[in-house]
Amino acid sequence: MLLLRRANPQRPCHRRLSSLLDRYGFVPPASLTPTQQQDTPHGGAPADADKKRRTKKPPYRPPSSLDRGGRPASHSDLPFDFRFSYTESRPDAKPIGLREPKYSPFGPGRLDRPWTGLCAPAVDTTLRSVDAEDPAPAAERDLQEARRRERERVLGEPLTLAERTFFVDKCQKNRTKRQINLGRDGLTHNMLNDIHNHWKHGEAVRVKCLGVPTVDMQNVCHELEDKTGGLIIHRQGGLLILYRGRHYHPKKRPVIPLMLWKPAEPIYPRLIKTTIEGLTVEETKAMRKKGLHVPVLTKLAKNGYYASLVLMVRDAFLADELVRIDCKGLPKSDYRKIGVKLRDLVPCILVSFDKEQIIVWRGKDYDESIQDNMQKALPSVFESESAGAVKNENGEQEETSSESAAAKNGKDEQEEKSSDWSSNEWSEGSSSDEVPDDK
Repeated sequence: MLLLRRANPQRPCHRRLSSLLDRYGFVPPASLTPTQQQDTPHGGAPADADKKRRTKKPPYRPPSSLDRGGRPASHSDLPFDFRFSYTESRPDAKPIGLREPKYSPFGPGRLDRPWTGLCAPAVDTTLRSVDAEDPAPAAERDLQEARRRERERVLGEPLTLAERTFFVDKCQKNRTKRQINLGRDGLTHNMLNDIHNHWKHGEAVRVKCLGVPTVDMQNVCHELEDKTGGLIIHRQGGLLILYRGRHYHPKKRPVIPLMLWKPAEPIYPRLIKTTIEGLTVEETKAMRKKGLHVPVLTKLAKNGYYASLVLMVRDAFLADELVRIDCKGLPKSDYRKIGVKLRDLVPCILVSFDKEQIIVWRGKDYDESIQDNMQKALPSVFESESAGAVKNENGEQEETSSESAAAKNGKDEQEEKSSDWSSNEWSEGSSSDEVPDDK
């Protein structure tokens, strides 16, 4: 090896690393050389054609509802603010923060209304004056007046007793399975589209209300008539029959953009504070401890009918200052919403939600005369509902004639004729306290 290296002193340094290459003079073939590329493959076809033939197709991309395809944002002429729930959210309740940025639940670029985090207002909020007490009052009043005129035009003349009986009988459980279920979220925005879809196939639709919204059935009836433009012609407990109107045309239904997801609820102030207003810390602790040992007023079933709960609490306050309601088995969000409704409707003061119990206090400034006045307003509502009921959910015939109503209530003939509800009279009657459900 030393002789060979001395004989070839001009060879490069990298050749010295391999003695076999110097001894045998091995030269690799052209097919094994990595730097050289063959001009043509074995088949004789050019390399460019082979590349074109092996080009992969792009992966399948399913159509997305967020992709507008260059179409403009949809526009709706509905003259009210779009909210996720119209019965479980109050416009006057001011949150202290938002849980997420102001992403519109209608999707990016799908609606021409901005999303404020709470609603999509019909009147642009950027045009409102900061100094005004009632910002943009003229525009909002115009929208309300236009909505009232349009509703009166679509409803037309009031239904006769025979027409109302026919529609109610047609919507009974043994005649049709079409039904709208109103649950713990109340009247949601997308439910408006479902109601109009049912109105394509019939003049009236059955709405069944269960859960938290039934605490305030007055609000449910009002929002159903206000947001859909229909008329409630029958009510039996939580069962409603919603009539579309004489001049309703399915092809001229309003444009209702759908929400693609449920928006996050904003952050509101705490319901249960450390100390109750007007009491010390020790008195508050003693009241909460005492409230857990008060006899239970009632036990709430999951997805039940709670229209009689407000009346029961008002009656219980006549005997005791604390009331306890058993909510075992209910989701935490449900009985907290029920507590808020009791606070506003009774009214009362929330004491505790511990151990799945709602404990409320009537307060120091409790006045029994106020409760008596509220109770006196109930019989008129009982009479109107008993006179307007045609059939119950099981299909059994009820008293519908004006003569039986007169015999029961002691009214004359003129009051019997006025019991045939018009659209305006029923909308006023539906905003009263409701009949307690004995079942």
